[in-house]
Amino acid sequence: MAKSKDENGNGRLKRKEYEKELSRLQVELCKLQEWVRFKGLRVLVIFEGRDAAGKGGTIRAITERVNPRIFRLVALPAPSDREKSQMYMQRYIQYFPAAGEIVIFDRSWYNRAGVEYVMGFCTKEQHKRFLELCPIVEQFVVEGGIILIKYWLEVGKNEQQRRFEARIDDPLRQWKLSPMDLESFRRWYEYSRARDIMLKATDTRHAPWYIVRTDDKKKARLNCISHLLRMIPFGKVPKEKVKLPKRKTKGHYDDQITLKGKHFVPEKY
Repeated sequence: MAKSKDENGNGRLKRKEYEKELSRLQVELCKLQEWVRFKGLRVLVIFEGRDAAGKGGTIRAITERVNPRIFRLVALPAPSDREKSQMYMQRYIQYFPAAGEIVIFDRSWYNRAGVEYVMGFCTKEQHKRFLELCPIVEQFVVEGGIILIKYWLEVGKNEQQRRFEARIDDPLRQWKLSPMDLESFRRWYEYSRARDIMLKATDTRHAPWYIVRTDDKKKARLNCISHLLRMIPFGKVPKEKVKLPKRKTKGHYDDQITLKGKHFVPEKY
């Protein structure tokens, strides 16, 4: 695959080559979804990582060409007062996959190991208890037949700063920059320590973490999708050849005249 060089001499994919490879991988994702549906598999994919690490872009690259009824995206808001009173994992479990589904969590129960711990939204005892119970819960999930795949997206300190600065002046990306993002930027090393504690406690044999370097977004997306496809072996689903039937002509009429006088969107383009 052709690569250009950046100012540091690192290989970067040319856009045309990136799009070609992404398209190829997205075809494979479509084959994967048919296999998951055909076999009734249950797949749960977790995306965690630093702010501005590229979770959203990677998830979009995975989901933009597939069936949203099979690839279901879950991105939960902050918990309500009622949800805060529930067992911690309760609000997440209700979104777990049924047969023939791949559920992608854009952040997950690992909020407790990251933002909640760093920002003081949970107690030290709650954090400690989470790290003790999480591997046990995940073992039950895996033993229950769910394929659990966990990705941690890791962006470098300088690249995160560049992305945050780009969001400040770009009206298409300003919505991505929240007060919480700014605080996470300030607390870089606190988040690093939280990451290290989390990985030590929850990088298990039955549910390992897979770390994706994301300073180069294009490479990160391709590497992640390629890895995901390897994690779920799939085959070709038997299909009948599809042929469009003939349209019925009985009762035919000019169905465009009946639209005359209705409200149409102005054709500006």
